Amino acid sequence: MGTQTKIVVIKGKELIYTALFLVLGIFLIILLVNMFGSERKTRTETTGKFIPGVYSSTITLGENTLNVSVTVDKDTINGVKIENLNETVTTMYPLLEPALNEINNQISVVDSVDEISYSRENQYTYIILNQAIKNALEQAKPANQ
Repeated sequence: MGTQTKIVVIKGKELIYTALFLVLGIFLIILLVNMFGSERKTRTETTGKFIPGVYSSTITLGENTLNVSVTVDKDTINGVKIENLNETVTTMYPLLEPALNEINNQISVVDSVDEISYSRENQYTYIILNQAIKNALEQAKPANQ
């Protein structure tokens, strides 16, 4: 008949080298997956409602321009303050500082700026400050939201 048996001879060194390169290849693949795969996880884990930092918005009262600075963490608003506040502005708008203090007292308790309560007597001051805070928070939002 015409079939011949073929005998394959594998040397021990070749078998050991092949196994060693196979193990190193698998180790390298696992290492690369862990290195570049963990980067994606940390990005999604660190994404919160805000990008931490201090953001500002401007309001104009009469001839005066004031900066409203909002300090935020990953998920919370830490505080609001007004910069460029001078004696002239506090004299002309006496409800500005008490309204800001009341907003700072409530900001840590509420989830949203819209949930801040205010009295009818100084509602316009709250509305101006509330809008300035919202404008500053727009800058603090991550790009994917």
